[in-house]
This record gives sequence, C-alpha cells and structure tokens, in this order.
Amino acid sequence: MTSTTTDRVRRRGIALWCHLTALVAVPLLGVGVLTTITAGARTDAVESAARAEDAVRAVARLDAIRAAVEQEILPALALTVIDDPAAAVELGVQPWLLGGVRTTALDAIEARRRITDTALQAVPDGAIGTEVAGRVTEALTWLRARSDTGGERLESIYLGYLDVSNEVMTAERAAASAAVSEGVPARTVRAVQDVQTVAQLAQDASRQMPLYLGSLFASDNALIGSRLAWDTGWLAYTDAKRQMDELSQPSLRTAWQEVQRADLMVDMDRLLTPTDSPEVQVSDITRTTDVFFRSGDRDALLGELVDTAVASALSLAAADRDEAAADLRTTLALGLGLLALSGLGAWWLGRTVARSLGLLAGQATQISQGELVEVEVAGPREVRTVSAALGDAVAGLRRIQDQAQAVARGDLDDALLHRPLPGPLGEVVHASVQQIVSSVRQREELQFALAHRATHDPLTELPNRAQALTLVTAALHRARRSGETTGLLFVDLDGFKAVNDGHGHAAGDTVLREVAARMTARVRPGDVVCRLGGDEFVVLVEPAGTERDLVDLAERLIATVSEPVDVPGGPVRVGASIGIAVSRDGGADADVLFAEADTAAHRAKQRGRGRAELFDDALRRQLAARAETEAAISAALADGGMRLHYQPVVDVAGQRLHGFEALVRWERDGRLVPPDEFIPVAEASRLICDVDRWVLHEATRQLAAWRAASPVPAGEPEPTIAVNLSGRHLTDRRVVADVADALAASGLPAHLLVLEVTETLLVDDPVAMTHLAELRALGVSIAIDDFGTGYTSIGQLRHMPADTLKIDRSFVTSPDPGQCELVALVIRAAHTFGLTVVAEGVEEPAQLERLRAQGCDHAQGYLFHRPLPAGEAGALLRRAPAAAPLASA
Repeated sequence: MTSTTTDRVRRRGIALWCHLTALVAVPLLGVGVLTTITAGARTDAVESAARAEDAVRAVARLDAIRAAVEQEILPALALTVIDDPAAAVELGVQPWLLGGVRTTALDAIEARRRITDTALQAVPDGAIGTEVAGRVTEALTWLRARSDTGGERLESIYLGYLDVSNEVMTAERAAASAAVSEGVPARTVRAVQDVQTVAQLAQDASRQMPLYLGSLFASDNALIGSRLAWDTGWLAYTDAKRQMDELSQPSLRTAWQEVQRADLMVDMDRLLTPTDSPEVQVSDITRTTDVFFRSGDRDALLGELVDTAVASALSLAAADRDEAAADLRTTLALGLGLLALSGLGAWWLGRTVARSLGLLAGQATQISQGELVEVEVAGPREVRTVSAALGDAVAGLRRIQDQAQAVARGDLDDALLHRPLPGPLGEVVHASVQQIVSSVRQREELQFALAHRATHDPLTELPNRAQALTLVTAALHRARRSGETTGLLFVDLDGFKAVNDGHGHAAGDTVLREVAARMTARVRPGDVVCRLGGDEFVVLVEPAGTERDLVDLAERLIATVSEPVDVPGGPVRVGASIGIAVSRDGGADADVLFAEADTAAHRAKQRGRGRAELFDDALRRQLAARAETEAAISAALADGGMRLHYQPVVDVAGQRLHGFEALVRWERDGRLVPPDEFIPVAEASRLICDVDRWVLHEATRQLAAWRAASPVPAGEPEPTIAVNLSGRHLTDRRVVADVADALAASGLPAHLLVLEVTETLLVDDPVAMTHLAELRALGVSIAIDDFGTGYTSIGQLRHMPADTLKIDRSFVTSPDPGQCELVALVIRAAHTFGLTVVAEGVEEPAQLERLRAQGCDHAQGYLFHRPLPAGEAGALLRRAPAAAPLASA
C-alpha cells in the first residue's frame, strides 16, 4: 500500500473523539495510586542493584589484593631458601650460581610488592574492604621486614602470607555474599559464584609451587615440606579444577578450556603432580628458576581468567542496575500511559469502535500465528491508521518470507536476498539474512577445506597416501571396464637426508615443495602426483601407454628433480630413484601395485640410484621370496625354530664376566640363516616386533634360570642380559608393556636387563625418546648401540635417556691414531655424563690393553668368546662367576 493510499485511509470515518461520552475519575485515581506504589518499589530496586554493583567491584579489588599477596609468597620463600647455607649443598650447585638466582628473586619480589601496594591503594576510603586493606597493609609490612632481615623461618613466612591471603579471601566471600543478598537476578548470583570459583582455583594454584618447593628444600618435619601438605594442596587444586566445570557462563567455560589446554598449564600440572621423588622433576638450578617463574606465568594466566569472571559479573550487575532503572522509567511511563489510556478508554463506548478493534485483533492474531493475511481497513480514523500500518508490516513480512525461502532452498545468489527491508527493524532483519548467507557459505568453504586437508599433504598440497590409494583403486576399476593400462611410478628421493642434516628441515621443506611442483609440471594434465610422506612420491599414469612411455616419463622426472634447488645457504641437489609398476586391464590390487612399484624403486637404489627400474618377473620372484621368508619367520616363532646365542661381556680391568648379549639365530631346514638375511625382512614388516618380544621373553627367562641354578654370592655383582630393540618396536606404543610382561613372566629383576638401541633412532624419532624414558622408569638399563656410526654429537649425551655407550667395532679395531684418540674422547665424555662404556669387536690383546689404558669399562668380542649356545653360556657362567677372571677364548 502506498503512502498516498495510507493517508487517504486515515482521513476516512468518524474521529475517535466523537465516540467519547464521559471521563471516569475513579479508574484514573486508582491508576495514579498504583503507579506511585510501583514507582517506589522500582526505586528501591535501583538502589539495591547499585549496592550489588559496588559489592561486585569490592570483590574485584579484594581478589586483586589476594592475587598480589600470593604472588609475593614464591619469591619470598625462594629468598629464604637461597639465603640458607644448606641450600647450595642440597641443590648441588656453586654458591655463586645461587647468588645470580638471588638477584633474580630480589627483582621479582620487588616487582610483586609494587603490584600488591598498588592493589591496596586502589581500595577507596569508605568502600567495602577498606578495613581489610588496612589490616593487610600492617601484616605485610611486618612480614616483609621479617623476610628481608632473615629473622623468620621458611614455614613461618609461608603461614604468615597464607593468613593474609585467607583473610582477604574471607573478605572477598563476604563481599560476594553482600552482592548476592541484594536480591539480584539468578544469572548475576551465578556470575558472582563463578568469580568465587575462579578465584578459589587461582588461590589453590598459586599455593602449589611453594608446597612443591617446600617438599624439595624444607626439613622432614616442616609443615609446607611434608608430603601431606603437598598432597593436600594438590587435592584442593584438583577439586577447584573440577568446580570449574560447573561455571554458569558458557563464555567463561570456553575461556577456562583454552587456559586448561595451554602448554603452560599442562606442563605445570605435570610438574606439580605429587610424586614419591619430587626432586627428579627439576634437575638443576637453572631449570628450577625457569619453573619458578613459569609458575608466576601460570598464576598470571589464571589471574586473567579471574579478571574475565569479574568483568562478566560487573557487566551483569551494571545491567541489573540499568534494567532496574529502565523498569522505573517504564513504570512511570506505563503509569502515565495508563492514566492517558483510561481517559481515552472513556471514549471507547460505541459499537463501531468495538467492532473495528475486534476485527483488527482477529487479523493481528492470525498474523502472530504465521498467517500473512490481507489486513482489512475499517472503523475510526485511528483504527484505520493501525490497520494500514499492520498491512505495511505484513508486506514486509512477506518479503522476509521470500528471502527465508530463498535461503532454505539454497539459492544464495537470488537477487531478492540483496534487497534491503524498510526501517530499522528491516535493516536488522536484512543484516541477519546476510549473516546467515555468509555463514552458510563459510560452512561450505570450511567443509571443502576440511575435505581437502584430509586427502592432501599440507606441505606440498599434493594428494596424500590415503588419497593416492583411493585414486589408484578408482583408476584400476576404470581400467577393468576400459581395458586400458595403468602405470604407477614410485619416486624415492636420493640425498634428501643430507639436505635436512646439512641445511635444516626448513630447507628440506623447500626442496620437497619444489620437487612436487616440478613433477606436477612434467606429467600430463590427467596424471596425478601424490606424496606418500617423507621423501617418497608416486605418480599415477592413466592411461599408461607402453612400458617404454613410462620409462621415458621416469627419466624425465629424474632429470627435472636432479636440477639444483635454491635454499638459504646456497643451492642443493637431490636425485631420484624411480620404480615402475604396470597393471594391464586393471587386474591388480592397489596395494599390490604400490608394493611392486616400491620394490622396483628399491632395486633402482641398489643399482646406483638416479635411475628407473621396471617391476619384472625377477622382482616378482623377490617379493614372493620375501613373503615366503616372512611366513617362515612367523612359523619359526610359533614352532620353536628360533633360538638365542649369548656373547659374553667382560670387565676390562679384571676380565671378569659382566654379562651377556642375546643374539637371535634361526635354523631353517638344517641351515643356519645369517641374521642379515632375515632381520631386514622382519624389520620391513611388523614381524620384527614379534621377534623382539620372543627374544625379550627367552633372554630374561634364560638369565632367571641361570640365577636360580647358580646363585651369586651376596655382595657380588650379578650378570646382566642385553637385548637389542628394533626401531619399529621401540616406536610401537606397546613396547613398554612388552618389556614389563617379559620381566613379570621371568621374575628377573629389572636392573639386570639392558635394552640396546641405535643412536640414529634416538636422534630422529622423539617418540623413541619418550618410550625410552618410560622404560628406564621400569628400572631397566638403556645402551646406545654402535655409537659413533650416526650423527650424534658428544654434547647430546647428557640429554639422552641412556646408561651405557657401546662403541662400534670399526673404531675399536682401527689402527688409525686419530680413531684411537676418538675412542678415548668418547670414553671420557661418557664417564663425565655418568655413562658406562662397552667396546665391541675386541679381537686382539693389543686392543684390550689400549682400552684398559683408556679406562673403558667393559668389552666383548672374539678375543674372549664367540656367541655361545645357551648350554655353553650357562656352563661358562658356572665356571667363571662374575667375581672370577674370565680366560680368553
């Protein structure tokens, strides 16, 4: 309806004032009295809301004081501990190093005291908490003086600060109770309770570090140094964390979840979890200082969470006050409006008014129920005006309905969605529709991005291993229908590890991205380049043409990959070895095609690298032989075809038997299979984990049986048994359980078992480091095997979870003077870091004498004994116990 039509409608009919007949005085008087009473009640509500807001502000100020006071505890206790002459002895550091830490602690406590004084000064005179602030100031002045002069014990200082913190916390709770008692809405009550919950968590968290440090440095009978105090504090802290799950505000719960997932919170919770030996958590003063201040960082993080909760409570309290004031204004406006309406109601006496209003009410009811009816215009001028306006509203609702239908059917490009609606409400509705459209588009984009991420390598944006398998499977299905040939090129980069080691992983990433781009540019538009992981790629060629075509493509790829790549530090080169597998008519399985291409790539590497090899019958026989070997290994483990030989390890100084190294042997069809023939096959599959488990159980069982048959005299060292752990098994999540099961089954003490691992695995795989730390926690010893053949620097030894170094035989047997000096250097470094040393491959007396002069601990090799069957090794153990010299073989 146009504005001209609306104005004409308004001018029709009889004016409403013509229907007024009388003014009812009594209803007007009643409305006036009711308005006065209600306005008084609303005024009281405004004042109550204002008092509640003041109380919440007091809670915020008091919590700032409490947090600041608790921040003083840690540096104050630290200074007390540092100034204690016995602290340096307990810490095992030089006094001058403690002096440097003392300077840091002095700076920290000065900063904390300034923060506390600022928080105390922020309490206005006459406000809630003024008296508490005065008492806290006096108590802190006394405590600081006693702490600075060193005239107070650690425990007394801690309890003094604790009393101050508890007094402030009590005042804070009283202020919160005052806020709640003002009759504020339930949401504000819950917000104030949230403040108390978060503040309680912050208080309990801040007390963990003093209790922890107390358990390290305080005397056995000290309150804060007792295990009970630490456990009790931890229980209070974990209970406070559980209370955080009951926070009423979703935004505050979200903020808490982010804080809880923060690395700082996770690290500090792991450190401060009570243990039987807390001192092992912090091994040196530098790290203690770091933990010291990270604790303050965590308290600051929780303090920010308290500030967030306080801000939310203040916002709600202010909203309550504003709402109460708005209610007062609304009451006054409503009262005056009622007075006016009562006067106007006297005019609503005629049937015309009643009939017109009834019709309008019916139409409004239909509209409120979602029926967009045509509004009929009838009755007095005022009623017509309302009817016309309602008609305009219906027209706007129809446009909203049309826009909603466009969104519902997914037509996000409909021009109707871009037409604004009239008026402020129309602007809001139109903005909401646009937001919905934007959200739908963002969701679609996010779904696409997630799907892309799940199927593509994030570094090169190429399809990943899972997607490559899917693409090859689909290509083989199409080949079965079309009869076309499908080719798969397995590309293994040559020299990539040298780039990583020499230039860093960032340079390695640059090389991988450049190689991916070059290969993608070289293949046909329909072919697909995928990255399997590490430095391995595959190229799916569909249709493949002839085998010669695939070889030509492989050679082109090798050429383009081999070109220099610019990285920081200068250009680098990598090469490529490519294996080619072909499926005719799609008859092969995707996994089989991958295995064939991989095998061909291995042959390319074995034949000199930088070349392409086609999977042929010889490789097919090789795969079949490997599968046969795997089956035979599995059968040998099941039917007892495997056995162990034991090579003695002797003490260099006295040539006494120290222990044995267990070496697996496999007799197949009357022939002893060399380990270098079947171990690589087992390592290429999961079978190596089964072999390791068998060796663990058999070796520990055998040593336990020897101990039972020939007990070692009391006070004499017992022989150990060393078992090699493969890299695949060490990174397996079950490795710790496997070792524990073997020890439990045999009853062998854990300290008599030595697990040998290669140094390369320790450097390259962080999961292996984690598992080794867990294995050492069981009590077993860790030996780094073939040390010197990898890339480990001597300086890294101090960070490795190991007890023994085994020097590779290539260094022991070398007559080169430089190699001899290197062996001596490794022995000295190992002893410096508390490790024992075993020299491998000792075959000549001169080598033994040289090792003895260099201070080597133990040795093994043909000079003493070759690996022995269990019976001969047991006889040797009975003839030459650990306390007696062992004759050379």
